Amino acid sequence: APPRCRPWVLLPVLALALLGPAAAEEQPRWAPALEAAEGLAEELWGVGLPGDLPELEPECRSLLAAFAEGSAALTGCLARRARPVRLCQSCHGHYRRLLAQYGTIARAVGNSSESHNCAKSILTSDRLQIVVTLSEFFNETWEAANCANCLKNNSEGLSNSTEEFLDLFNKSLTCFEHNLQGQTVYLSPNNYTEVCKNCNETYTKLNDLYNNLQRMNRQGGESGHSAHLCIDVEDAMNITRKLWSRTFNCSGPCSDTVPVIAVSSFILFLPIVFYLSSFLHSKQKKRILILPKRIQSNASLVNIQEKYS
Repeated sequence: APPRCRPWVLLPVLALALLGPAAAEEQPRWAPALEAAEGLAEELWGVGLPGDLPELEPECRSLLAAFAEGSAALTGCLARRARPVRLCQSCHGHYRRLLAQYGTIARAVGNSSESHNCAKSILTSDRLQIVVTLSEFFNETWEAANCANCLKNNSEGLSNSTEEFLDLFNKSLTCFEHNLQGQTVYLSPNNYTEVCKNCNETYTKLNDLYNNLQRMNRQGGESGHSAHLCIDVEDAMNITRKLWSRTFNCSGPCSDTVPVIAVSSFILFLPIVFYLSSFLHSKQKKRILILPKRIQSNASLVNIQEKYS
């Protein structure tokens, strides 16, 4: 803590200023008066001057120091794991410890009878409220990253599904790297057929697992939170898909191809079926209309023959 300002040290200087230049020229003459002023100032300081700023109690100061160290550790972890994004899997321990430290401050009370409440002194004693502002910043960042969806309900570690996804993700990257090393000697840099062929199974499993995690998360999965997947998983899948489709230009068969072709063919044949049925229906109707006319004409012919016979 910074040393307190001692106002009694300023009293001799103030006395010299009031006495003027003569006091400086005749310093031995005024030496007893200056010593008396210093003694009076020390006596006033010992009693306690009005407006003296109270310092934090030792226990409150240790709580504040622990929160400062925890904030620095969490900030460093978040910055180091920003790209590629590994916030949730690498910094959840720092975040849990900082939450515990803030909770201890909020519940802490000084031990001595004259001490202030540690929570009031540290959290709400000024307009800026630095500790509260820092805590809110870390909470908002953690919620925006949806880290709860990567962790178990008690946030002690990664969930089983997240560990499975990260394992497949690492296997996919290893497969990409291995096949790139094997084909760079024989093929041009833009030809990644070996990567597409050899890594298709691993990539398909990873993509299917990601889609399943999304469906589970909408219904409330292991973590109990229904929202986006955590930023670590989303970023890992985005990286893999960009490598697969843009860099390697791999295209896997679509599982919906057969239904799409069937529906398209049905729609294309609908006009043909419509016009054919319309044509047949109109022809049948024409035959039905002509038939009575023939019958009527035959009957008239018979009547004419009987009349002239």
